[in-house]
Amino acid sequence: MSDDPTRVREFFGSRAAHWDSRFPGDGPAYAAAVESIGLRPGDAVLDAGCGTGRALPPLRAAVGPSGTVLGIDLTPEMLEQAVLAGRGGPGGSATLLRADVGRLPVRDGALDAVFGAGLVSHLSDPVADLRELARAVRPAGHLVLFHPIGRAALAARHGREISPDDLRAEPRLRRVLAEAGWRLVGYVDEDARYLATAVREG
Repeated sequence: MSDDPTRVREFFGSRAAHWDSRFPGDGPAYAAAVESIGLRPGDAVLDAGCGTGRALPPLRAAVGPSGTVLGIDLTPEMLEQAVLAGRGGPGGSATLLRADVGRLPVRDGALDAVFGAGLVSHLSDPVADLRELARAVRPAGHLVLFHPIGRAALAARHGREISPDDLRAEPRLRRVLAEAGWRLVGYVDEDARYLATAVREG
């Protein structure tokens, strides 16, 4: 499953203004997912596809004032909502940039970790995009792919059935991550959350 960047921008752009009000109870799930990364004060972390920035405050809390938090998203309307919510931009938790995951504005190995909420389903070229994330992360750095609802519950919400062809399914995700330079080290897919964790191969 892959997604065209223009379609992604149109989909999220039209929903940005009301995105947070649609999912008001997700904050604790985001905080718990961020905690699973094991960030330390002073670390540099990227929220890839940050949307309205719900992960940015817990990411900032984890890396502290000496750390670096960068949020990127394709959709300007989502980034505007992050700023309006006080999560990014001047005085916010992170530096925000409009950018594509496939062309990150960071040097090789600059990051300690990448957090991606709802990201994988919207990658236009999953292997290439995940490889670009690996390029930007130091060896043994971390990747966390998160969603506040599991695959089966999300599919049921949309009237679909889950499929083993889904990129988020464990066997397929493991293969794609390995091809992109990551090793899957943790996988949880339950109704209340989806959380896949990987380590950057050296």
